[in-house]
Amino acid sequence: MRKLRYAINLSIDGCFGLSDLVPPGDEVGTYFMRLLRDVDLLIYGRKTYQIMVPYWPDIAKNPSGETAQDVEFAQAFDSCNKIVFSRTLDKAEGSNTRIVRTDLQEEILKLKQEQGKDMLVGGVALPAQLIALGLVDEFIFVVQPILSGGGRRLFEDLGLQEKVTLKLIGSTTFTSGHIALHYVKMPSQ
Repeated sequence: MRKLRYAINLSIDGCFGLSDLVPPGDEVGTYFMRLLRDVDLLIYGRKTYQIMVPYWPDIAKNPSGETAQDVEFAQAFDSCNKIVFSRTLDKAEGSNTRIVRTDLQEEILKLKQEQGKDMLVGGVALPAQLIALGLVDEFIFVVQPILSGGGRRLFEDLGLQEKVTLKLIGSTTFTSGHIALHYVKMPSQ
């Protein structure tokens, strides 16, 4: 069965989507490349999709002025299959992206049964729904060496029916001060 992984960057005080985050450096970039190589399907909601696309596909098409690492990531991102859960998005870019308007839980359960590598979900709103439904199997938090002092906090509106227990299965400390924490969801008691 395929696993659904959730990965996000956040500050030490739990904020995400900040423009003042610390540049990740090559080590963190390599870490995210490994995550991307381990999956064959990226899952987004409309907002996160519209942040990622056209940004990364544009770099893949026109790499001038970009770092080799960004170009490699852009090409891997662009070639990966994508699903966008949205009721309002009219069309998606690229032949390897499809919009899904059906039941979220039903679609993810179906995708988990398909052959292939694991799946990676990004963003905040869609992953919160998937976590509340008990569908996220692994959590990867890349913690930035910064106290933001403000901004939206991860999971502040998460509506859980029951506690989710996680087990740390790996951590990586980078010379930049970033720390990657990799957790798996433990079975319900």
